[in-house]
Amino acid sequence: MYSAIAANKRKTWLIIAVFAVIIGVLGWIVSGIYGQPYFTYLALIIGGVYALIQYFGAAKIALAVNGAQEVTKKDAPRLYRIVENLSIATGMPMPKVYVMDDPAPNAFATGRDPKHAVVAATTGLLEIMDDTELEAVMAHELGHVKNYDIRVMMIVFGLVSAIGFIADMILHFVWFRDEEDSPNPLFLILGIVAALLAPVVAALVQLAVSRRREYLADSTGAMTTRYPEGLARALEKIRDHGSGMRRQNTATAHLFFANPLRGGSIAKLFSTHPPIEDRIARLRQMGDHL
Repeated sequence: MYSAIAANKRKTWLIIAVFAVIIGVLGWIVSGIYGQPYFTYLALIIGGVYALIQYFGAAKIALAVNGAQEVTKKDAPRLYRIVENLSIATGMPMPKVYVMDDPAPNAFATGRDPKHAVVAATTGLLEIMDDTELEAVMAHELGHVKNYDIRVMMIVFGLVSAIGFIADMILHFVWFRDEEDSPNPLFLILGIVAALLAPVVAALVQLAVSRRREYLADSTGAMTTRYPEGLARALEKIRDHGSGMRRQNTATAHLFFANPLRGGSIAKLFSTHPPIEDRIARLRQMGDHL
């Protein structure tokens, strides 16, 4: 597991490089359309700045759009005590604790590093989980923080947003350009194709990264509690109750413990989370070797 954590940290730079290439290609296409080479550099600058804004502001945005409210030990003693004990056990700074008023059992973590971490749980999660199961879910969320998954996903989210923004700009340039301009038809075609496909490719990369890190956080949480069965039982309850939340937000779906979006088979195909049954099977297999 520890080698997987190290490998994932190294992959962060590879992911950033892939997104930088996509942004650079989009800028190169715009440069070809207008015959101005500086658009390539402009696209990289815009993408970088946009990603940084998302990186530093995403935590507050995620809490706001999901209606999370900060709580103290007096407000939610059971949840707060469990998070506090896990923080002590793992040697991590105590994160801020939030609660979301939603009947769907779910949770998420956010924050750019352990010193700025936040964990949040729904009222539905607190209602149906016993202490062992709730501890397992919170250990999973703290596992995301410990593994710096949140940092990676915030960077990826920012870059995905930047690619979407630049793709929109390309479509705007193509459709609303001055009629007197006559750019190379090849670049016009490339521009339209790239503007349509780039956000899809970026989103697929984001999904692949997110799913891989869910498995890692499951393993980290199980190692923290030394009881994988607790997390497996929690996942079974969530599977039976459903994790779709009242506030549907695709931008923050990747942060949650289980997929918070409602949808059919197509939605599951593009889910940011691996199938719950696969997660349960891996945990039970892990339990056989502990």
